[in-house]
Amino acid sequence: MTALAGEPGQPGQPGQPGSRSRPALRWSDLRGARVGLWGLRTEGAANLRRLRRMGVVPVVVDDRPAAPAFGGLRVLSGDAGLEALASCEVVVKTPGISRRGPQVAGLVDSGVAVTGGLGLWLEGADRARVVCVTGTKGKSTTSSLAGHLMAGLGRRGLVSGNIGLPPWDPAAGEDWDFWIVETSSFQATDVASSPPVVAVTSLAPDHLDWHGSEESYYADKLSLCSQPGAALTIADASSAALRAHAALLGPEIWWVAEGDPELDGAWTDALALPGRHYHRDALVARACLLALGVDEARDDERLAGAAAGFAPLAHRFRPVGAVAGVEFVDDSLSTNVLPTLAALDALGDRPVALLVGGQDRGIDYGPLAAALGCRQGETLVVTLPAAGLRIGAAVRAAGVDVVDVDDLAVAVAVAFDWARGRRSDDGSRGVVLLSPAAPSFGQFRDYRERADAFLAAMQRCATAEVLT
Repeated sequence: MTALAGEPGQPGQPGQPGSRSRPALRWSDLRGARVGLWGLRTEGAANLRRLRRMGVVPVVVDDRPAAPAFGGLRVLSGDAGLEALASCEVVVKTPGISRRGPQVAGLVDSGVAVTGGLGLWLEGADRARVVCVTGTKGKSTTSSLAGHLMAGLGRRGLVSGNIGLPPWDPAAGEDWDFWIVETSSFQATDVASSPPVVAVTSLAPDHLDWHGSEESYYADKLSLCSQPGAALTIADASSAALRAHAALLGPEIWWVAEGDPELDGAWTDALALPGRHYHRDALVARACLLALGVDEARDDERLAGAAAGFAPLAHRFRPVGAVAGVEFVDDSLSTNVLPTLAALDALGDRPVALLVGGQDRGIDYGPLAAALGCRQGETLVVTLPAAGLRIGAAVRAAGVDVVDVDDLAVAVAVAFDWARGRRSDDGSRGVVLLSPAAPSFGQFRDYRERADAFLAAMQRCATAEVLT
């Protein structure tokens, strides 16, 4: 076990997992070791492909296996699975398994090195050509923007990590100039060494059930900024929470602000993206390219050409149709207060029927209620279980009209009926906005299924309109 332990990561800020829980191992260190593969699905499948490429046959464990076998290997679960993992030298877990949980702590205390795919990859990567992009919200868009701009400038950049293929997946290939790695708070806790450049797009409470507390979430999310190797953190200057936690942002901070002459300019017009949040994401993306040494990104004219043709992410503030003059906007990917606030900001003072609710992760909806209470445009909030009950109570206290329903189809019908009777100052009718500020789990398999149900409900509104 001593030969496999590697050099441990340095202890992080108070509240972070300690150095013993972040072994600085590379994928190549796992050859000849007894390896456990803990957790399947997307990243688990990539981990298995990498291990097989190396000739390693792992013990496979999953708490809720979809089948008794995975990739031709038997899948263990429950006590038998934990016993099997305890007999391993190294366990490669998927991000959804909390490093703060008692099961991981038990393995670490017994001498098992518990790590993750991203940490293993970063230890062996040329980190000078890597940028990790994290943040409560905006990291997917920023990563996609950085990759799009890089391609338009003639550089080969793999957008990977929490979006696309994991960079260590053999299917991703290795012939890249740069790697743009979207990194979740879950993945960050498995990283012992960071690349020199890390970008943080936003910060707000999230995933409290996984991290244990708001401050633990912040410490975990921002740990990339101060692990060994970290040199520069690119951070959104408009985020009050990031400024309040500047001590966690590492040795040097580049605060990205609108109007920055080095970053801002007419080049962003070519993106044709609505809302200030998209504009800020674009500036952070440009800063990432500059920090990586992509000098072509200094030229506004060339960058404008590279920006053309960018398509925003599916289910992130995308108009999906209109019925009787009422616009329907799918923002199902908004699973936190921050993107919902951004969506409302982008709609200005238009009348908005806002659909919110989903899995209740215990976050504070006070900021959402406060923003809704200050909106200049008319607002109706339609809530859905289970978080909708808490959201509705906060919003009512702010003086905003609320309707509680149990079903998304009913919510869309209520919202449409309200929105068609409202007009903004320019004469346009209201907007039905699905921006739930909560995950979909409980009523839907994921945010995509929720978005599909929203679209189907809109189509039923259109059919009813034709028949009347």
